[in-house]
Amino acid sequence: MTLSSGPISVPAPAKINLYLHVTGRRPDGYHLLDSLVAFAGVHDRLRLAPADDLSLVIEGPYGGGLATNSENLVMQAAVWLREAAGIKTGAHLVLEKNLPVASGIGGGSADCAAVLSGLSRMWGIEADAVDLIQLGLKLGADVPVCLFGRAAFMSGIGEDIAAAPILPPAWLVLVNPGAGLSTPAVFEARRAALGDKWSEPGQFEEPPVNAADLAGLLRTRNNDLTDGAISLQPVIGDVLQALDKTDGALLARMSGSGATCFGLFNDSGGAERAAAVLGGKHPQWWIIASPLLAETTPLAG
Repeated sequence: MTLSSGPISVPAPAKINLYLHVTGRRPDGYHLLDSLVAFAGVHDRLRLAPADDLSLVIEGPYGGGLATNSENLVMQAAVWLREAAGIKTGAHLVLEKNLPVASGIGGGSADCAAVLSGLSRMWGIEADAVDLIQLGLKLGADVPVCLFGRAAFMSGIGEDIAAAPILPPAWLVLVNPGAGLSTPAVFEARRAALGDKWSEPGQFEEPPVNAADLAGLLRTRNNDLTDGAISLQPVIGDVLQALDKTDGALLARMSGSGATCFGLFNDSGGAERAAAVLGGKHPQWWIIASPLLAETTPLAG
């Protein structure tokens, strides 16, 4: 890998769980998952510049109150990568935080993936020198798929990544009602309701031909964490109902452990009109129309 002597800018796109099945639990308590993950055309952004030591500045509408020391996963990712690669220099990191925090769309995981990728380029770390996937897994279950950077089936506890069939052009309306959720609490709520009832994997081989075909495939699959999340934050149910009633919505579903939900649409016009209608009715919600990015540049490449 070639060393970069200048600043680097890396987008950290929102991760979308198009479906999410809980398929079991390991003896150590970690849940086993099966999920189809793609990405949206909205993102945080990491800007990285050479420096003598490591430092982090956070900007953007959702940057307020976030730590900039080693408690921040972005800084932790940089520290761990530097140690793993034996790097003696540093970097100045600027995180532009545009995505809601702890919202089920992998903002923190995407940020970690972006800093691992960007610093690998800046510091000239060879691809086989550090296992970014395993390092990423230590930071969070979604980091490996964010490093993979394109539509994928994610299984295990996040470490098993397989390319998904090419997904068709489609648009999303992302809605976050501003409700805070803890991922462990959502899993515990699911466990309290269902015990050891597990779902089968939902992977498929044939690519859907259009957005309606994709919606049909997804309707036979679920997000198994939805009921648990609604039990903790009932407003998520309101968001799903609002999306489902919107003209042109092919599907409404929660992403990850919430609270962000998405509506699937055929095209930009339908998604943008739906976002405008929802925004007029619910000005306190974060609402944005975005393309579904099934194919992006893999960050770990």
